[in-house]
Amino acid sequence: MKLLDALVEQRIAAAARRGDFADLPGAGSPLELDDDLLVPEEVRVANRILKNAGFVPPAVEQLRALRDLEAELARVSDKAAQCRLRARLLALDMALESLRGGPMVVPHEYRRRIAERLSERAAVDEPAASAR
Repeated sequence: MKLLDALVEQRIAAAARRGDFADLPGAGSPLELDDDLLVPEEVRVANRILKNAGFVPPAVEQLRALRDLEAELARVSDKAAQCRLRARLLALDMALESLRGGPMVVPHEYRRRIAERLSERAAVDEPAASAR
């Protein structure tokens, strides 16, 4: 991948030297970075540096994990596996809600116990599902 990145960077640099980007709309004026208007100004620079380095906020990572779990749940037909995935979804959703400062902040221990109970139910349902 590094070879491809280097090739892309070389071509971009060559195009810039030729002036291929000089007539683009907005050339020479500051970029409007309005995607972070709700982020305090003193935090924006740090966020950009972290983002450029490949780091993302925990909430973004959790949203990705939530999306992945939902996709996996849609693919799985086994009831026990669905139950386990729903337990993980619930725990992740509650954690995300607490990061947002949402209306319901559920203690970690309580979320863990809910997930355990749902997993226990899945284990009980599993033998019945495999007997069919």
